[in-house]
Amino acid sequence: MITAVHALIYARDADQVRAFLRDVLGFEFVEAHRGWPIFALPPAELGVHPADGPRYELSLMCEDLTGTMGELRARGVTFRGDPTEQSWGRGVTMVLPGAVELLLYEPRHPIAHAP
Repeated sequence: MITAVHALIYARDADQVRAFLRDVLGFEFVEAHRGWPIFALPPAELGVHPADGPRYELSLMCEDLTGTMGELRARGVTFRGDPTEQSWGRGVTMVLPGAVELLLYEPRHPIAHAP
């Protein structure tokens, strides 16, 4: 029935974000057609939270937030603020080109995929 999840990032400068995913994060990709990469993602999980209205979020998970931030900083990635401690783990906002923001977090909850 369902075979995968296809997530989207909308950005003013999509080419810069694509280059970031390819060159900085090292995500493999296929070309849907020339100049239109579709990136392979790490394993995924889906949570459903109560809210006043529908919305969606995309977060990236890691096993060692401090170490991952160090590796990404060495590749030129910036972060908004310092990591914060939450009941679900430690997280920080990662800033991609074009001011696209993604949560990067080290979960403290059980994960649904094998690490």
